[in-house]
Order: sequence, then structure tokens, then C-alpha cells
Amino acid sequence: MISRVFTIALLVFTLTLTGCFKEDKQGLGRYGMLNEGTPEYTAVAFLTNIYEGDDINIAAELSTESLSRVIRSYHTNRNVQRHLLNLRYDTVIIKPQSANRVGRSEFAEQATITVFLSGMLHDDKIEDIRSLDLVKEKGDWKVARVYPDRFM
Repeated sequence: MISRVFTIALLVFTLTLTGCFKEDKQGLGRYGMLNEGTPEYTAVAFLTNIYEGDDINIAAELSTESLSRVIRSYHTNRNVQRHLLNLRYDTVIIKPQSANRVGRSEFAEQATITVFLSGMLHDDKIEDIRSLDLVKEKGDWKVARVYPDRFM
């Protein structure tokens, strides 16, 4: 009886300990529910890396070859924010446009995604919009171009 209780206690302890070390992958988009194979996911991942990442290599990998060269030429995330996007943030929330599009993105070869950016810079709230052109290269979505806000 004691060995059975000890075995159960050891099993519970092991499961609890294993759960502590499990890496929790945070999703992207509203409530973390964007699918990885969509252009919206790539657009949000691209901007998230530029604004919250440690280096620009992931953003460069998520972009086409020509945009990747431009991004790498700026060397730091802050420089990419300032020169390529012309929009700096200390903290930012990135939301893609609502998915009211007709058609299915897995059959598309190019897409334009509008992204809403809302955040803080030096205690000032800044809200802006950027449009990103994406193309499908070898089955993966890549950011080809970033446009400024066309509506303001």
C-alpha cells in the first residue's frame, strides 16, 4: 500500500515538474489564433519581430530577397522602425485586418494585408496603419513591400 502511494506521488510530482519545463509557444494575432500558413500570420510575425525581437534576422527571413537586403542594411530593429516603416514604438499591439476576404489564401500567390498598429512612444499613444504586400515563394509567404498609411 505504501509503495503504491509512493508511486502515485512520484508520478504526480514528475508530471508537475515536466509541465513546468514545457515551453509555451505564444500564438500571434488576436487571442493568439492566427494560422501559420496564412499571409496575415506572416505579416504579424514580421512586424512583431521588428518591434519586439532582439535582432532583424527573423524579419529578414520572413521577407523576399530584395527586402531582406534592405532590412539587413539597417543592422538594428530601431533603424528598421525608423527608416523602413517610419514608425517607432516602445510597446506596440499589432492587429491584422479582419478576415472578411473572399477566397482562400492557400491558393493565392500574392496578398496585401493591412495591419493596425497601436502603442506607446515616450508616453504618447500612437495609432497607425501599414499595408504589406506578400508573395508566396516555395510555399511560404514572404513580405515583399511595406506601404505607409494611405488613408491619412
